[in-house]
Amino acid sequence: FGMVTIMVGADRGFVTRERAAARLLKMVAFLEDKAERYHGLWSHHLRGDTGQTIPFAGKEDNGGDIVESAFLMEGMLTVREYFDRDNPVEKELRERITRLWEQAEWSWYLQPGDKMLTWHWSKEYGFAKNHRFRGFNECMIAYLLAMASPTHPIPADCYYLGWAGNAQRYVNGNTYYGVKQPVGSPLGGPLFFTHYSYIGLDPRQLTDAYTNYYDNNRAISLIQHCYAIDNPNKHQGYGKLVWGLTASQNPRGYKAHAPGANSNRDDGTIAPTAAISAFPYTPDESMATLKHFYYEMGPSIWGPFGFHDAFNLGADWVSPSYLAIDQGPMAPMIENHRTGLPWKMFMKSDVAKAILEKLEEARPAAKRP
Repeated sequence: FGMVTIMVGADRGFVTRERAAARLLKMVAFLEDKAERYHGLWSHHLRGDTGQTIPFAGKEDNGGDIVESAFLMEGMLTVREYFDRDNPVEKELRERITRLWEQAEWSWYLQPGDKMLTWHWSKEYGFAKNHRFRGFNECMIAYLLAMASPTHPIPADCYYLGWAGNAQRYVNGNTYYGVKQPVGSPLGGPLFFTHYSYIGLDPRQLTDAYTNYYDNNRAISLIQHCYAIDNPNKHQGYGKLVWGLTASQNPRGYKAHAPGANSNRDDGTIAPTAAISAFPYTPDESMATLKHFYYEMGPSIWGPFGFHDAFNLGADWVSPSYLAIDQGPMAPMIENHRTGLPWKMFMKSDVAKAILEKLEEARPAAKRP
């Protein structure tokens, strides 16, 4: 997300193209030369000075993380298309990103005989965590990049037999607040499901046997807006200008917040990234909320690094922190609404073309719910 944000900043004139390219090259060189990789993929957390892995979800998560690596790879492939000039810095940047893309062994994370990818692999523990994952959630890009790999691909039918393997659970088809939701859990789940995989991947061009993903993501965003207006749990402040449940900090720690009456996943915590990163899907609602957050609530939730991670009006609480994974999607998704720049860059790549071809190749494996 940070790489695409730098690209957007350069295009908008907040930083020069030269400074942006130099910073990105420094980042990519670190990822290639110093950061530990596990069959070409990185860990969830790593030390910024040495590149060594920091275990994340328990001691067994001390190796590669295919989902976080997919988000990172999507960002690198997006900026590779933008920085296309024939000068030493931009040329080296493109070459390094291409090497990292070709060295990523996506197929290693597909256990023998399986169609579902496994989230983690460790040199010490192997697949001991055995967290095999399917959708619908934030992880779609991992399957699509793995299918499109020119060097270590997974079979295309993993899309329908793995990612969308449980069609009855994957497909929704219900109507909430007058909005039909094609796929996903009831009421759509946390909004980051509709952001992370689509920083560069244009959901308008992504249609499978079940839905077009722009339509699906717009539906989920509209449902969340309506849910805040309805406010079944009677949380303080919810309404047409204060909405957006997603993964964020809260007064008791951290949670993937989501809609649901009488659900412990909706505790009254709102994260600005949720509505703001929904700009491509709900431009009018997101703009009204952005203005309200900044102009009306600004002194309480805005700081030197932008919006604080989250707030809970009923608990009289504002997060003191800024989480990169929440800050990161906002600028790229605003720009996807404004000009479509990140989407245009990723979608003109050979990788995007391969994704669309593989998705069509996979269609015979689709199951009806």
